[in-house]
Amino acid sequence: MKQIKMGTNTTGIATSPIDSKELIEFAQVIPPSSPGSEADAAAVRSEYARESGTVGSVPPPASVKGVVKAAGELIHGRPPALLIDKLGERLQFERSGTRLYEAMIAKHDAEGSFEGGPTRADLEAIRDEELLHFALVKRAIERLGADPTAMTPGADVIGLASTGVLAVAVEPRINLGQSLQALLVAELTDNDGWRMLIDLAIAYGQEEMAAEFRVAEQHEALHLERVRAWLSSKLALDARGAPTSTTPQQAA
Repeated sequence: MKQIKMGTNTTGIATSPIDSKELIEFAQVIPPSSPGSEADAAAVRSEYARESGTVGSVPPPASVKGVVKAAGELIHGRPPALLIDKLGERLQFERSGTRLYEAMIAKHDAEGSFEGGPTRADLEAIRDEELLHFALVKRAIERLGADPTAMTPGADVIGLASTGVLAVAVEPRINLGQSLQALLVAELTDNDGWRMLIDLAIAYGQEEMAAEFRVAEQHEALHLERVRAWLSSKLALDARGAPTSTTPQQAA
């Protein structure tokens, strides 16, 4: 397991006092490469925002059953688009979560774990539960007569937001212990996402759906607890300067 240590790092300006003085003086003398200000840049961003439209829409039901279901929801004054959108969002996040843990398993196989860290079986178990949650949401969408393969606005947004977390997990220079920070971000988001989806399902009168989602929420609470414990163990080992590496075979 790679440890954080002092080494040759020339990215900071303090590593070259003479050059840094000249760099600051040069920046103060040479004008910007283009005219304008922060206000001008903000104005351009606002113009793009007004002209670009939205990230997508919720498609109409793809089946007769879906049309009937949607009509029933409309009669009760609650258009189903919001619920379907958020279900699509959760489906996308669980898909990303499954891939995230696959990447962590690969990293575990390459370098092993550490004292108090995850075993391969730990990571596999959470990966499998994320996949079960994906299947659960897929069935919920289908029961509403909607298409689970459609990219809803919420799914589009959360898919983009998840790319940074996945990028950490697959970056070869980032070790297993450091990658736990990405897992923590994902699990915190996952826990809040399930809570909001449960509240929304109840608002739509989907009590059975909400009950199923509460089971997933309990799983996610345990995932978060385990990731926090792994990260705390790694930080404690690093703070003591203790050896943290175990072979992949020992960590399995």
